[in-house]
Amino acid sequence: MKISLCLPYMEKELDRSRILQWCKRADEGPFHAISCGERITGYTLEMRNMLAFAAAATERVRIVPSLYVLPMHNAVWAAKEIATLDVLSGGRVSVVVGVGGREADYNTVGASFTRRHQRMDQQIAEMRSIWQSGYHDSEQDGRVEVGPTPVQQHIPILAGVMGEKPMARAAEWADGVYAFAMDGDASLTRHFKRMAEQKWQQAGRQQSPYFAGGFWFSLVPGSEQILQNYVYHYLLTFGEEQAKQTAQSMTRHSNEAVAIAVEALAEVGCDELFMVPASAEVAELEQLQTLLQRAGIA
Repeated sequence: MKISLCLPYMEKELDRSRILQWCKRADEGPFHAISCGERITGYTLEMRNMLAFAAAATERVRIVPSLYVLPMHNAVWAAKEIATLDVLSGGRVSVVVGVGGREADYNTVGASFTRRHQRMDQQIAEMRSIWQSGYHDSEQDGRVEVGPTPVQQHIPILAGVMGEKPMARAAEWADGVYAFAMDGDASLTRHFKRMAEQKWQQAGRQQSPYFAGGFWFSLVPGSEQILQNYVYHYLLTFGEEQAKQTAQSMTRHSNEAVAIAVEALAEVGCDELFMVPASAEVAELEQLQTLLQRAGIA
């Protein structure tokens, strides 16, 4: 199982120096990829700029938007951005796409929240076509060139989905699935993996889906409170009571608890695991590196 790391893009204390430290240390290993999520409302650094910076600051790790809330974007712009990131990284991009769950983000950028699943299906086809041909067809201008050409002949696309219907839609076009289990719940992750495999079979896919899991963690002093505060503020948009209950249920705030979760998800059969830190302290990354190396997990 590959271990990957999400950059702490929501933290106000982030500056150029600290982001550079995260990128450089992650590139040393044992991490397979570094990722960054996309949020509009709330204090966050912008995903595409973060990952372009990361691509320039690293040489080895893959660069993963996780995830593009694709229906908030124009498909041609997204295709151009992702292809450019692939060029900047030297062909190290994998992309996770999804519809998100924050209607306020859609409203803030003037995007429609309705029919977002259908739009994403169409956008994927449009993006793939642009990457393959280098052109976009429009009624107004006919066939127009849209570059650049990605370094990779096939940019891997994972679907950030967890429900039956979205999983079935993804089985028509995705290379795999990224199913985030918040606290690293192995039984829930196993459920998502089996669902993905079933939908891939039903869609007549010959290959099993690439499957990535993930969870939140903290390993710095005060980790329990740091983790709970992070999760509470992350989920507050969905209601205070839900945010509070979920935050209080988080357990991955010690070396032992994190190691147990990683080992359990490896047994589930995850191909990749995205670790999401609850603070911007570089010590989060350093502690995780030490834990993984000592356990022989990565």
